[in-house]
Amino acid sequence: MNNVMLTRTLSTLFLCPLAAAVLVAQPAQTPTDLAKKALDLMLQKKYTDLKPLFTPAYRDNATPEKLALLAPKAEWGAVKSTGDPAVTDMGPIKKVTIPLKFENGDYEFVLFVNPSGEIGQLGFAPAPAVWQPPPYAKAGACADRNVTVGEGDWKLPGVVSLPIGGGPFPAVVLVHGTGKRDRDETAFANKVFKDLAVGLCARGIASVRYDKRILRYAAKMDGSQYTVDEDITDDAVQAAALLRMQKEVDPNKVYLLGYEMGGYVAPRIVEADGKIAGVVLFAANERPLEDLFLDQAIATQKPQKYLDGIRNAVSEIKHLDPGDNDRPPKLGFPISYWVDLRSYNAGALMKSFTGPILVLQPERDFQVPMTDFEGWKAALAGRTNVTFKSYPGLNHIFIQSEGKNSDDDYRKSSHVSPEVIDDLVKFLSH
Repeated sequence: MNNVMLTRTLSTLFLCPLAAAVLVAQPAQTPTDLAKKALDLMLQKKYTDLKPLFTPAYRDNATPEKLALLAPKAEWGAVKSTGDPAVTDMGPIKKVTIPLKFENGDYEFVLFVNPSGEIGQLGFAPAPAVWQPPPYAKAGACADRNVTVGEGDWKLPGVVSLPIGGGPFPAVVLVHGTGKRDRDETAFANKVFKDLAVGLCARGIASVRYDKRILRYAAKMDGSQYTVDEDITDDAVQAAALLRMQKEVDPNKVYLLGYEMGGYVAPRIVEADGKIAGVVLFAANERPLEDLFLDQAIATQKPQKYLDGIRNAVSEIKHLDPGDNDRPPKLGFPISYWVDLRSYNAGALMKSFTGPILVLQPERDFQVPMTDFEGWKAALAGRTNVTFKSYPGLNHIFIQSEGKNSDDDYRKSSHVSPEVIDDLVKFLSH
């Protein structure tokens, strides 16, 4: 769970938003011109030249130390060549991608430009490999249906994956983690939700996945006051309602799978929906979000000055009240977000849900560690319809992992473990 990202292809994957939520104000230029200028400054390490261009809300966070965390790594070697920029229209947002060939690999510089000519996220990432279906996918076993989750100003594009056959089928809503996530939960060449969708569909379970609101409407939401309900809860409830409307789906067997913060907010979603048949907490934090961000910074051995900044922000967050909404964002979220979550107790609220719960946790997860798994155990102790399982060899995206535990692991093209698919099928087929 890491930063507020428009996608998870940037070099600060999953880490606290303080390291990545950089908004750069620019004169009226084309998105391509902005990308080239930002790339030159990053490659030349002229971080102080960038700071005066930042929007006031983020200028204080745009220190050389924090920008350096987004820079190319020394082990990549020198830049050998730069490709032509490609601009992708994402509604009001323009995504610019510039291919780069380093001595030791191919990478991309990615950034996002809003209608006002301000740069949103920026960072470097390995050139993505093409996703291939996992071994547990079955050709001809599934049909994808393009859908719209919600309506009006916040409607979201998504896809319902339906098994081929009679039905009605059980189904699951796949709910994202923190930040700007796409429908597939893309992590470099890995697509966690797409793996889940094809794996479950091959076994007779439907699903819905959709682009997250903060991804689709970044220009409207960045810099505004919103809460976790606008970020996650409301759209998940709409997605569940949409699934129940599909004639191939059993409306009484619509489940919820909450990944990372999607699991943290799952108790709110089931409370708001009132009809969810069961819940999967999928590498979900049980602790407050700010505490998790601090642990992530410690686990990834951030510099002491950076850690001090996180600790100060965490302390401030714990003392916020509604009268503070005009203050600058903290750790990548508006003050309203933190105030809304101040009295939230995920474990206690989850306990009030009487349906079955499955808690799955990778043991090699440094983003949402085993501390949270134990937190869910304590919160749900005594329940007979709650199942807990952890996986010794899996990392945060539920793929096999070896060696040093870091976000470099996510760059390896792989798939969600078949064991995880088996466990989900068993639970969702109740």
